[in-house]
Amino acid sequence: MREPRKIIIRPHITEKMTLDREKGNKYAFEVAMDANKIEIKKAVEELFKVKVTDVKTMVVKGKMRRIGWTRGKRKDWKKAIVTLKPGDTIPLFEGV
Repeated sequence: MREPRKIIIRPHITEKMTLDREKGNKYAFEVAMDANKIEIKKAVEELFKVKVTDVKTMVVKGKMRRIGWTRGKRKDWKKAIVTLKPGDTIPLFEGV
């Protein structure tokens, strides 16, 4: 297995995910494009010492952007929504 820090790139914190965290104990991460659900589950469990019950993944398409006459596109990225066992939390997401 690859190093967990190579699989989990960064947390994805939005207003919608904050509501999901409070209601359903779900957390979102930006992950490596070639990572699968099993690797993501093991990486989250190893990094944060929690028990993962479900992993959902999706590929987010990059937006088209313009600067003057030049057009470009942001890169595509993969998002994973991880559901934890009731009672487990990730302190990284908790506000101070």
